Amino acid sequence: MFFDDIAHAMGSLGGADGQAGPAGALGSFLPLILMFAIFYFLLIRPQQKKAKQHKETLAGLQKGDRILTGGGLYGRIVAVDGDELSVELAEGFQVKVDRGYVAGLANTAKVKK
Repeated sequence: MFFDDIAHAMGSLGGADGQAGPAGALGSFLPLILMFAIFYFLLIRPQQKKAKQHKETLAGLQKGDRILTGGGLYGRIVAVDGDELSVELAEGFQVKVDRGYVAGLANTAKVKK
């Protein structure tokens, strides 16, 4: 009997405070919308900017650039053939590397010549 009174009281609260209809739906989705906006500006957008910058760096690779490969090897580009780069790791030791496996340009101050 006590639970019936509570259920009846709770049922009458839904329409009494004016939260029924579109305003109530917007209010309940507002936290989700805010969370998505926060994730977008803190995680997704910076990651997209970084990927775009990396793509531009890979497109601009040319002979003579010092690079860091995805495997952690430092080298100097000696020839470019489309997406295939000939990279000199040591004097007289060259390997072929796909352009997509270049992590980025090497900081020349850290790389010994």
